[in-house]
Amino acid sequence: MNGKLLAGGIVLIALIAGAAVWWTQLHAYYEEVSFDRGNEIRLTPLLGEVPEVIVADGVKGIDADSSPLRFRACFTTPLSQAMLTETYRVYPNPTPLNAPPWFDCFDAPGIDAALRRGEAIAFLSEHDIAPGVDRVVAVFPDGHAYAWHQLNAEEQ
Repeated sequence: MNGKLLAGGIVLIALIAGAAVWWTQLHAYYEEVSFDRGNEIRLTPLLGEVPEVIVADGVKGIDADSSPLRFRACFTTPLSQAMLTETYRVYPNPTPLNAPPWFDCFDAPGIDAALRRGEAIAFLSEHDIAPGVDRVVAVFPDGHAYAWHQLNAEEQ
């Protein structure tokens, strides 16, 4: 009888610990990002190193202090892909990272597939926004756009 209680207690503690780890990874550290003046969406121009603010409407974003790779954002822009490619740096090898399931505007596999098909175009937003991490923005033909952080070539 004591062995059953001990085994049951171990299983219960393991379940509680697993649920706590799951919750902290998906919810605990994330915060909404405010895109007020000084924290707007920017892209790096072809000529120059200083990122420029672009028109971005309905920006919704999340981030966490626990890792620079947890940033995600969704927005729309009236700027065309043609204008953007003539003005801003295209980003080589963009790889959108998965967002938590509750941040449902960001579909990393869908964005990645569109980038591979050439439907969406990725641009360098900001190089080394954190050491070894770039902010990348992908823009679709209809103006929907998505931003994330990924390790840059210097860190890979």
